[in-house]
Amino acid sequence: MTGQALGAILTGGLSSRMGRDKADVEVQGETMLSRVSKALTPHVSRTVLLGPDREGWETWPDAVHASGPLAGIATALARTTSDRVVLIAVDQPFVRTATIGRMIDIESDLPVVPVDETGSRQVTCAIYPTPIVAAAADEAQTGGSSQTLLDTVSFRPVTPDEWRSWGEDGRSWFSVDSEDALETGLARFGV
Repeated sequence: MTGQALGAILTGGLSSRMGRDKADVEVQGETMLSRVSKALTPHVSRTVLLGPDREGWETWPDAVHASGPLAGIATALARTTSDRVVLIAVDQPFVRTATIGRMIDIESDLPVVPVDETGSRQVTCAIYPTPIVAAAADEAQTGGSSQTLLDTVSFRPVTPDEWRSWGEDGRSWFSVDSEDALETGLARFGV
């Protein structure tokens, strides 16, 4: 199934905690946007940004009125011609190419979503199949969220035991939304 997916990077957040555009924040000499894009590229047929226009990138502004990641998810599902969308937030610069590949290898008609050690569903490092496009649009129109979308359509969890067996340690969904989080991420995952 590799190559049948659209890579979609969420870039539409306000970056209020970071105080600057997270896409341009450098991590070990490379922007977060570049790092996330490089991790996606081997596994997708094309990559788009879900958010405002950015020079040199194909961008898809939110086509639905919703808050948070759901706006991007619904937009990507509505516009793609691929069978699924690999969604990664721009503020997850430690995402592993291998983890994306393992998630793509999971055959499911449901969203494939990692669940962390606390039971939190990592909706911004997940795979969304196009058959849920109507449910995503409905959820957006009724004021839902990416979490309530999963409550509605269900999902295929990637449990800690499963992702640990891949060599994943939680870095792929570690969110760098502040300078403190960047320092923490570099201390935990920096190479």
